[in-house]
Amino acid sequence: MSQQSGEAAAQRWTVRPEGSNWGDFGPDDQLGRLNLITPAHRRAAAAEVREGIAFCLSLPLDCPKVPINPRRFPPAFTYSMRGDDPAFNYPYGKMFPGVKDAVCDDRVTLTLQYSTQWDALCHMGFIHDGRDDGDEEVTYYNGFRAHEHVCGPFDYLHDREAKEGPYGAMALGIEKFAETGLQTRGVMVDLHAHVGLEAVPVGYERLMRILETDKVEVEPGDVVCLRTGFDRALLGQYADVSAEFDPHRCSGLDGFDDRLLQWIEDSGLVALVSDNEAVEIMPDFKRTTPHGSAVPLHNKCLFRLGIPLGEMFLLSDLADWLRAHGRSRFLFTAPPLRLPGAAGSPVTGVGTV
Repeated sequence: MSQQSGEAAAQRWTVRPEGSNWGDFGPDDQLGRLNLITPAHRRAAAAEVREGIAFCLSLPLDCPKVPINPRRFPPAFTYSMRGDDPAFNYPYGKMFPGVKDAVCDDRVTLTLQYSTQWDALCHMGFIHDGRDDGDEEVTYYNGFRAHEHVCGPFDYLHDREAKEGPYGAMALGIEKFAETGLQTRGVMVDLHAHVGLEAVPVGYERLMRILETDKVEVEPGDVVCLRTGFDRALLGQYADVSAEFDPHRCSGLDGFDDRLLQWIEDSGLVALVSDNEAVEIMPDFKRTTPHGSAVPLHNKCLFRLGIPLGEMFLLSDLADWLRAHGRSRFLFTAPPLRLPGAAGSPVTGVGTV
């Protein structure tokens, strides 16, 4: 650790939150537990490829067909323009006589966390007095702060005037994950096989029984994938918007179970991925932890431990194959878009067996 880096961290925080690992990977770390993906672990992950079969782990980018989150919208597709002409099926001969080639160019407006997605570490912060000076601030993993490192137009806590841009994550942006390649061993936990497509909160005891029954082992450096079956419900709605669909009918981890949170901390897993909307059971924002979090798994993973969360992945096809072949491990590859400053990203993941 350089003196300059140590001083920078000291300026951000002097008191780290209980149950956090701030500073353990260095004072300026922006990767969190992804630091545990070592070259040796990637080689071990590659050794899980025996058949050479690849599974797409992502839903269509416009799935769900009917939005289930009122603040997130499907892609808005249109075509690029060449002057006054739409650049779709555009014959180059309009510009260059005698040329017979034609071209299609398009563009899209994205809500970055609509379909299969990664949450960046700046996606979820917490109001925290990191400098122990009585001034609570919106703070993110490793002490990076709102308005200085994660910049938006308003300071909601101090009622200050609107700030001019640029806006976005000057630290902890999603591009940090992309730069690692985000490839490691995936471990499938098939919740659906044990609790079905029901709104069951899965706490420590139930999860341990499932892992023991299915002979699933989780080691440091692994991405844990939680199959609930919600992905197929989403695809059913995608195929037929009139199909019966309950956005809250699926299992998820019980973030209010302290033993489960401690297991996540102790296990060394580097990311949690699910096919449901939030990895944890969807919050009602009426129940909170003693320290005031209504989304305790997000708080533990993103804010305290630097563990990325992947949501609405397509896991069921791979989960069925693994179960049929008595396996739970595979090569997991799922880098996000290398989009500097973003708080989340769509992803086209691949599971290879």
